[in-house]
Amino acid sequence: MLAQVLIGERFAAPTLDEALSKARLSTRDAGLATHIVYGSLRYHLTLERALQPLLRSNTQNKVKALLLAGAFEKLILETPGHAVVNEYVNLAKRDFGRLSGLVNAVLRRVSAPTPSAETELSLPGWLITAFENAYGEGAEAVMRDFLQPSPLWLWLTGQGVRDLESEGAAVEPGFGDVYRVTLAKPLRASSAFVRGEAQPINPASFAAVEALGDVRGERVLDLAGGAGVKAAMLAARGAHVTSVDVDARKHKAARENLSRLRLQAEFLDADLREAPRIEGADFVLLDAPCTGSGTLRAHPEIKLRLTPQAVEEMAALQAQLLQSAASLVRPGGSLLYSVCSVMEHEGPGVLRVFLQRHPEFEASGLSIAVPSVQDKFGVRTLAVGGLDGFYLSKLRRLP
Repeated sequence: MLAQVLIGERFAAPTLDEALSKARLSTRDAGLATHIVYGSLRYHLTLERALQPLLRSNTQNKVKALLLAGAFEKLILETPGHAVVNEYVNLAKRDFGRLSGLVNAVLRRVSAPTPSAETELSLPGWLITAFENAYGEGAEAVMRDFLQPSPLWLWLTGQGVRDLESEGAAVEPGFGDVYRVTLAKPLRASSAFVRGEAQPINPASFAAVEALGDVRGERVLDLAGGAGVKAAMLAARGAHVTSVDVDARKHKAARENLSRLRLQAEFLDADLREAPRIEGADFVLLDAPCTGSGTLRAHPEIKLRLTPQAVEEMAALQAQLLQSAASLVRPGGSLLYSVCSVMEHEGPGVLRVFLQRHPEFEASGLSIAVPSVQDKFGVRTLAVGGLDGFYLSKLRRLP
């Protein structure tokens, strides 16, 4: 699993889901496998720096993955060194034959790299600077929190809370209808999920739905709606939702999920780089594609692939989509711009240029339940305690 993610072919979550569904491991072993994969990715830069002096540049990808996992157990989990060496050498003998000698030598010798901000936070310098620009004095707390495992956040109905608690789950208050949950059984096997009383969503993501305000009985356009999670949450709040995305394949999963939740929405295929020919609305949500830099806790592989150039390219796409979204807002209506990124270019940078070019729009105040940092265009959620980093801006089209 780790090798597939490291060579850039796969993302961690679907890779784990697919592999663990076939492996039929015990709950404990499946949890350990998940922890090792995600932990090795979260601490990848630190582990790479530790292993680099001991490896050649042509080390096989699968051997490298094995060494990263072993180094994670030894250096981060602090599993006794002799146990790590014994276990991983046995794995290497089974899978790589003579290369087990290399694994033995490296894992015996590997030690923590020279301390620096990059190795302490397991982030490249340019990303550290980006987080500091976003959060100021609070940046270090965010970056350290991103090294921790993600909690499970669930939107729950009252019945969903009761169902989970009856099965032995611990349901803690979170933010409004989104709770922090420790399950007693796999989520998909829980009665709350099966009956449509539960939906996984991070509170920072739900804040984009919350920020639109009272949408009961209103028509809402959910642009770049993807798998339709926000469309489902809008429908649960009583909205008549039309979800638009360029990838029609995502609509199948979205429809199935809404059916499970006993909710309804309309789905349309459209490339939002140009304004789609659909009727405008008083409420428009653009949850724009982004770099995902605010979700590094749940998707740590992103930081292995992200570059400054990718940030600029994504900001250019976001500007195009915001232009299209704006054309669908009726006079007096609201447009909620949302990205799961902390990057200046993707948040305030996009809004600054848009508002300069569109005097018919103004930034209006928004209220969300999760902790956030405000600027003149919107808010950035404070990504600590298991929260993702989102940038949200609510724009009003003047009558």
